[in-house]
Amino acid sequence: MTIKDLQPSIVWNNFYSITRCPRPSKHEEIIRKFLLDWAKEHKIEAFTDEPGNVIMRIPATPGYEYLKTVVLQGHMDMVPQKNADVAHDFLKDPVETWVDGEWLRAKGTTLGADNGLGVALAMAVAESPEVKHGPIEILVTYDEETGMTGAKLLKGGILKGDILINLDSETEGEMYVGCAGGLDATVSARYARKKEPRGHLCYSLVVKGCQGGHSGMDIILCRANANRLIARVLLPLLEKTGTKLIDLEGGTLRNAIPREAFATVYVPKGREASAKRLVARLERELKAEYAATDPNLTVIFEPYKEQEGEVCEPEDCKYVEEGAALRFVRAILACPDGVERMSDSMPGMVETSNNLAMVKIYRGRFSVKCLMRSSVDSAKAALAKRMESVFKLAGCRIVFTGGYSGWAPNASSEILAVMKKVYKDMFGSAPKVMAIHAGLECGILSGAYPHWDMVSMGPTLLSPHSPDERAYIPSVQKVWDFLKEVLVNIPKK
Repeated sequence: MTIKDLQPSIVWNNFYSITRCPRPSKHEEIIRKFLLDWAKEHKIEAFTDEPGNVIMRIPATPGYEYLKTVVLQGHMDMVPQKNADVAHDFLKDPVETWVDGEWLRAKGTTLGADNGLGVALAMAVAESPEVKHGPIEILVTYDEETGMTGAKLLKGGILKGDILINLDSETEGEMYVGCAGGLDATVSARYARKKEPRGHLCYSLVVKGCQGGHSGMDIILCRANANRLIARVLLPLLEKTGTKLIDLEGGTLRNAIPREAFATVYVPKGREASAKRLVARLERELKAEYAATDPNLTVIFEPYKEQEGEVCEPEDCKYVEEGAALRFVRAILACPDGVERMSDSMPGMVETSNNLAMVKIYRGRFSVKCLMRSSVDSAKAALAKRMESVFKLAGCRIVFTGGYSGWAPNASSEILAVMKKVYKDMFGSAPKVMAIHAGLECGILSGAYPHWDMVSMGPTLLSPHSPDERAYIPSVQKVWDFLKEVLVNIPKK
């Protein structure tokens, strides 16, 4: 069985077409053109606004013109993550999928169901003759995953809708009416380098096998952060064995929990055995700590092997000045990471967190990139102050950018009442109504369209933002049937 055999075929065929389009964040040219060409082929009015969002307009089914206009919204970009042993160019290659029982997966990369399935659902509504609906607008934003840029730059007055149904949630049966705000932190510093020391051997240190995941949805699972773990191993190596740090790199995206981290070090001759014993002991400790959340966690410490075609120039063989190396590794360890506080108002939901997303020490430059989230703006600001304190003590500069507030729940939402009733009538149980500790575009979009009545929903996805991302196939049929029924029951104008 392949993706082309799945039901409902109208949704899965659209998603298959989307997987053919390379679309990492900030590189949406191919998917944008595909959406416009698809709309033209189906005789649907479509255009891009000035920033680059795609907007489509579908007239009401005859006899349903009296319903309020609904905006179906998703985003066109995806998170580009792959396993280290997979050859895949996210700027050129399509995502290859396979069916694993009741789940659809990708072959060693992110699937892009976040949010390709949401866009596919909206496209299915637009083209299906069986769906009865009032006036529909489709809004497909760009660069959601790395900055919510399309949502931030959307201008008021372009869209005429009254109700927004965001299709970017990741658990069927849950309806989201609020989300966390976010803030990016970027740390930088320069450091002195020293020539390759005499009597030392070059070693590689690797932390791999962590599950990673979405830094909002999965942060509550307390999975291992490879950046934090490699710092835990490096610090005693530097302090106790005379090891010297050459370089360090871990993580690839702010909104993905780091799965792998890599360092290169010099170990004094005669200290290799003690260094190996130390690393082996720490690996046993880490594997025991994360046995439940990251059963495949591995720490590899072995003599450095030059890669094919690699040339080690004299400049590359320098190491980080000892004092700077200690400051940076300690700062990585001291940096807040993971869940900071659980919500008092929404039991079971994270209120505030930080993802220690990317670290790099290379050729005289030290950098750290983090993504903070919180449903409470003052708590987010307090966390930023803590981070600023940590890195300033280490002699670093820190800059905060891309901040946005959360989306506050609307207890009197008319569309929420409709969706709750429809769900109960169709499936015999009430949906869960909740807020989410992740960035949805609803809060930002409400700035340009404050009158919108908004709810977020979607099919079930697991481990988005990681190569283990997978979509639960039966949930797509359920969401499709539910969405069709909701559109028939939209409130009157």
